[in-house]
Amino acid sequence: MLNNVILMGRLTRDPELRHTQSGVAVVSFSLAVDRDFGSRDGDKQTDFIDIVAWRQTAEFVAKYFTKGRMAVVSGRLQIRDWTDKDGGKRRSAEVIANNVYFGDSRGNNGGDSYGRSYDQASDRYTAPVTGSDFAELEEDDGDLPF
Repeated sequence: MLNNVILMGRLTRDPELRHTQSGVAVVSFSLAVDRDFGSRDGDKQTDFIDIVAWRQTAEFVAKYFTKGRMAVVSGRLQIRDWTDKDGGKRRSAEVIANNVYFGDSRGNNGGDSYGRSYDQASDRYTAPVTGSDFAELEEDDGDLPF
């Protein structure tokens, strides 16, 4: 059996990161995915698809994606049956993401998909640096092969 979904769209809201009681990260968000064809009157149609990601993928999405950011999601379709507060039987579909990729080259804040921001004055990208991202190197080149 094959259950594989690949979607490309924009996040309709900021991802919501939660943790299970055992500490497993889970994030939920929704993608607005345009259809390839329009309606009879020429209007573009859009589907809004719920996405759920777990563990490292959830943490990655929560850290780097925000509302309006383009994302490419690959995963599987899952159908859930549930009962609403009035006792009615309901059914909903969601995509369980295996992988989430950047679908655009720049974020809404002017940065690119690596979190760098573009400085027009110097015509170059500058990377965000935090204390835990890099280790200090010593001046001695030692045994470098070049």
